[in-house]
Amino acid sequence: MTTDRSVVTRTRLLADQRVGLVLLVVVLVIVFGAIRPQFYDEQFVIFPLLRDIATLTVVGLAQLAVLSIGHLNIAVGRMAAFGAMFTGIGFDIWNLPLYAGMVVGLLAGAAIGALTGLIITASGVNSFVVTLAMDFALLGLVSLVYSELTEAAAFTTKPPGMQELRQYSLADVCVGPICGSSAIPQLAIFAVIAMLLVGYLFSRARMGREMLMVGANPIAAELSGIPVKRRIVGAHALSGALAALAGFMLAVTGGSFTAGIGAEFMLPSFLGPVLGGTLLTGGAVSVLGTLLGTSLTQIVRQGLTLVGASVQSLSIWLGAILLAALSVDRIRHAVTERRASR
Repeated sequence: MTTDRSVVTRTRLLADQRVGLVLLVVVLVIVFGAIRPQFYDEQFVIFPLLRDIATLTVVGLAQLAVLSIGHLNIAVGRMAAFGAMFTGIGFDIWNLPLYAGMVVGLLAGAAIGALTGLIITASGVNSFVVTLAMDFALLGLVSLVYSELTEAAAFTTKPPGMQELRQYSLADVCVGPICGSSAIPQLAIFAVIAMLLVGYLFSRARMGREMLMVGANPIAAELSGIPVKRRIVGAHALSGALAALAGFMLAVTGGSFTAGIGAEFMLPSFLGPVLGGTLLTGGAVSVLGTLLGTSLTQIVRQGLTLVGASVQSLSIWLGAILLAALSVDRIRHAVTERRASR
């Protein structure tokens, strides 16, 4: 009996998509390091790579929030720009300190996300259509605000602590004699906190479990007494807040707040969660898988850049990875349905 259980445990472990991602990430790091030893340079490669992974992991979590209910957020990049815009206003016009301005941006992101959810529930229109329309609306709104309130199309005020947050690593954060790694950026702390909160929401909190039930079967969820409309609004509000956090992180990395923040977020927002095991159809999410999927895509991007690949080649590879991820997601969904019917 014990032997049978150990065999089943090993089988499940090997079948776990996250285990495959870990192995693939390790292999790619070794391969790219062997081809280009400078891949292991902490200051010029590892540090910015981890900073990008942290930001895009939060973007992936923003998409994961709505994928949990079977929805899509095409406007995730514009919501990041919208939240970052309010943070920039807080710094430039209201003279807010660093984290107060960040909170203002998060609230703005949550508000625009909640509005999107309300439109979806009130109109009954598919989330793809509503978020696509919201994407165009925010594109115009954010650009208009920047043109009206700024001269250089950017909020450039840097409150105390922003420059350090951009440049410093965990080696500069010490608790007694213990200090962090010099290769891990301080911005990664935000990604870790976001992962812990989202992980707790979907694994422990009632609201998160109800979101997953809505994603798995909205009709059954409603018949079970779950407030489906409120959970839809809540998922989109969470998505907006996380997108705003990613926008803040990207603005800190770039040193200013501009209308173009988040313009390249849409593809990474899907790559991380889908590669990590989150279902496009809803009902199943993986926070750790989102980190691993994002890490994989960024390592591929960084490695190909170091070996001299062109921008066009990078786009082809990332598109191929997304296509493979979507294919795997569809296969997993079909297998799940077949097992459920049996």
